[in-house]
Amino acid sequence: MARLPYVELESAPDAVRQTLERLPIQLNIFRMMAHAETCFRPLLRLGTAILSEQQLDPRLRELAILRIAQLSGARYEWVQHEPIAKGVGASDAQVAALARGAIDDASFSAVDRLVLRFTTEVVSTVKASDPTFAEMQRHFSPREIVELLLAIGFYMTIARLAETTATDVDMPAGMTVVDSLRREAAGTRDR
Repeated sequence: MARLPYVELESAPDAVRQTLERLPIQLNIFRMMAHAETCFRPLLRLGTAILSEQQLDPRLRELAILRIAQLSGARYEWVQHEPIAKGVGASDAQVAALARGAIDDASFSAVDRLVLRFTTEVVSTVKASDPTFAEMQRHFSPREIVELLLAIGFYMTIARLAETTATDVDMPAGMTVVDSLRREAAGTRDR
């Protein structure tokens, strides 16, 4: 049971209610996040950009998110992102390896292992080591590196929010949320 009550549509401030009503699925994490009225919409916009507008390969992003969830003991994040990872190309073997914490598993390519090592270092020690960062620069553009860092930071925040508040785990939304966010982002760009 959650440590804080969820924001309910009928009692939410207008801006929060309107934002919640536009979401494709009323996930508990969104209803918990909505307590931070002034941060709620900007956080959703950042999450939308991460999931739908980054240049970074979405499969690599999702491998990193699952690594964050595993390192953080963040069950909510794992449950929601496992089907997303598979939906963007992660294999069952890769997901199983991440669940075990086996980031050097043979199912991962050298670049996958690099991204997982980078993610582990940033989560565990705040800063990637010089050798890992130099290797990242050989494989990724500055934009992709910063996008990965922002994704890591965002999902560390979500993991801590969900775990500290004991947000009840929803059934996995899978690609429903991601596909909806992509459509919304594309519509915003077209306007």
